[in-house]
Amino acid sequence: MKSYTTIALLVLAAVCCTMPVLGAEKYLGGSPQITAYIAGTNQFSPGQDATIIVDIQNSGTSQVLYTNEGTLPQADLPTTAKLVTVGLSGEGTPINITTDAQNLGDLPSPGVATASFTAKITSDATLGEYTLPLTVQYTYLSNSLLNQPTSDEVGAVYSPVNLTIPLTVTIQPVVRTDVIAAEASGLAVGTEGYINLTIKNIGYEDGTQASVKILQHGDSAIIPTDDSVYIGDFPRGGVVSCQYKVSVSSAAEQQTYPVDVEVTYTNSDGNTVTSAIDTVGVPVAAKLSFAVVSPPAVVTQGSDSVIDVEYQNMGSITANRAEARLSTYNPLSSSDTLAYLGNIPPGGKVTAHYAISAASGATPGTYPLNTEVRYRDELDNSQISDTFTAPVTVAEPSATIGLRQIPVVLTLLVLIVIGTGYYTLVMRKKK
Repeated sequence: MKSYTTIALLVLAAVCCTMPVLGAEKYLGGSPQITAYIAGTNQFSPGQDATIIVDIQNSGTSQVLYTNEGTLPQADLPTTAKLVTVGLSGEGTPINITTDAQNLGDLPSPGVATASFTAKITSDATLGEYTLPLTVQYTYLSNSLLNQPTSDEVGAVYSPVNLTIPLTVTIQPVVRTDVIAAEASGLAVGTEGYINLTIKNIGYEDGTQASVKILQHGDSAIIPTDDSVYIGDFPRGGVVSCQYKVSVSSAAEQQTYPVDVEVTYTNSDGNTVTSAIDTVGVPVAAKLSFAVVSPPAVVTQGSDSVIDVEYQNMGSITANRAEARLSTYNPLSSSDTLAYLGNIPPGGKVTAHYAISAASGATPGTYPLNTEVRYRDELDNSQISDTFTAPVTVAEPSATIGLRQIPVVLTLLVLIVIGTGYYTLVMRKKK
């Protein structure tokens, strides 16, 4: 029994030793087959900032699958496009490509890779179709390593390929806006006012049922509160004027801020479309401020006086229905701290009158009293200025009274002289 078992084991070992080596699969023949097309829209308009998305497809196939005993497997397939680089050119067209050539790596078959190119369509682009050449460069395994035994060195041969594929882009007619004038009315920091725009259609399309809309540009300090104006027909070359209510952030500064403008209209195909955005700058004035330009008013110790305080509008917009308030503190007091100033244009001056009392023990000197102006902006919103000072001087009564008594004394002396002369003349006539 043991001999039979030993013989069986020897036979089994011999069979195992004589098993054939598994064959390695290799693909013979074939190469990458590269095509390309524009994904999404290929229609753009004059003046537009465009993104052209291109899909590059490899559909190459091998001719024969070869399996050979004892050979090495292939490192690459002959249908794989290796180190693919693509570039798009708009030379000779009104389309300026701003993206450089891109490296897409290896593209096996079947497979698709995507490249994105930014472009600027010139504003004077003529309508029609334009061909943009897409250049594709890659290498591929051009030999199949046929019948190379495992003991041989593998010698792979890669061949370069330069390919140009034409892509078609269409420039279509659209309404294109150009803001030829932008004026601010009553627009200052922290207020509401108006923006007046004059807009021209410089596109190639006649828009109908059109509305012109303004939008806040990013975090711009100008915020539309009345953002759309219906203008109806907006033909090519047409000019319209629109007015919008806007507010200005209280955190803004005196400078020009951007506003976006777009037009929604019905095109010649009956579709509702929106034009590309046109951005325009709108000037914003500084927060309205005032100053006291009159000399310090004088109040006598222990007396009541009516003082005059002259205010000047130091800003660049009109302060409508303005009122001034004067704040007093000991030793000065007042029962009449409000004064109506009316409308004050930029640079305008208005005098306010206040009843002021000075305590009898008031220390002579100049006291800076706080004052402020409340007014209405262009859209009748209540606004208030920053606090500033109105100087009031407290004077001693002796100096003030002495000055005031001089004309009184002179008047009395004149009356006495006249009276004495008249009495003398009458007495002489009686004698």
